[in-house]
Amino acid sequence: MSLVLPSIVHLDADAFFVSCELALRPDLRGTKCAVGGRERGIISSASYEARACGVYTPMPTQRALKICPDLILLPHTSGLYSRKSREMFDRCETLTPLVQRNSIDEGYLDLGPCGFGSADELAARVRQLQQQLWDQLQLPVSFGLATNKLVSQIASKLRKPRGFVIVPPGTEAAFLAPLSIGKLPGVGAKTEALLTERHGLRLVGDLLTRSERELETIFGRGWRGMVAMARGEDDRSVDTEHDDAKSYSQQETFGHDLSEFSEIERIAKRMVDELLPKIRADGKRVRTLTLKIRYPDFSQASHGRSLPEATDLEAPFYPLIGPLLRAAWQERRPLRLISVRFSTVEEGGRQLEMFGEAEEKRRRLAAIVDQLNQKTGEAVRHGHQLARKRERP
Repeated sequence: MSLVLPSIVHLDADAFFVSCELALRPDLRGTKCAVGGRERGIISSASYEARACGVYTPMPTQRALKICPDLILLPHTSGLYSRKSREMFDRCETLTPLVQRNSIDEGYLDLGPCGFGSADELAARVRQLQQQLWDQLQLPVSFGLATNKLVSQIASKLRKPRGFVIVPPGTEAAFLAPLSIGKLPGVGAKTEALLTERHGLRLVGDLLTRSERELETIFGRGWRGMVAMARGEDDRSVDTEHDDAKSYSQQETFGHDLSEFSEIERIAKRMVDELLPKIRADGKRVRTLTLKIRYPDFSQASHGRSLPEATDLEAPFYPLIGPLLRAAWQERRPLRLISVRFSTVEEGGRQLEMFGEAEEKRRRLAAIVDQLNQKTGEAVRHGHQLARKRERP
């Protein structure tokens, strides 16, 4: 009889964007800080100290500052989060080749093939990985260990930050029973309130006390799936097939509404300049560029266009920006936000011969610029990044 171990691990990085920034600014650890735009942006990640004061994601920045006046705002560092994510998962793959990268800060490991002789041995190795991620990357990560993906995911989120929860085989239903029903995947805050107030389903275990007819009345044809989750049943395997990115995007909320075409076009070009080095670093090429604009009343419009061939260079996309902005910006009202998105992502590789020697020279130059900027920050900039630089009110 084979030994059953809690060999499915869910890892969930704690306050990932903030943790990445604090790896660069360790002096700010223990403070109330958050990543987000100062004027009219939103909070994209908050430290646990800030969360204790009521700051959460995606709270508008101005509201966060009213709730927590001493909140320290940190700007996004371009390229940092994807690099830290790759480094985190690369270290996970030194433990097991079966790693599923769900998102930039969350994924699964299957330790079944690793030959651990006991649950204690397996847990000790995962704790060692958790410590390595902190020591080497300064990333706090929470882990859940169970026999399947569902239970390990729920477990990893229970004792953050740097949580470590093990659910022994055979105890899945007992582990889930006392938890609020909102802990189950797919049960959001509104659904949880409805289930509690209208049907008296407050805890996960409450699902197992109801008859099939009652559950079918509440959940319709999905009632069996809800019962399976309440029992902690899940037969999904860890999927190692993943794309690092199906798209690359960036957006900027302006400090004040903008109506000057050339200024907005310049900002869009800067976003292109910030995204393409990341695409090159990932060994990818992209073909489609989409611009989205948003008005002060939050209505929005977008327009996209594809190149004949995918590329990892900025220059082919510059001529598209003006026409795309005109096409999207039909109502010439002032704008609140613009975003740039690259999609139709392809693997890198040798460029087609039709691009010739000149194209290869541009690529070598781009590689040199990327290396300089990686070492020194934005030491080398394109000319349009410097144009019309001015103080904003």
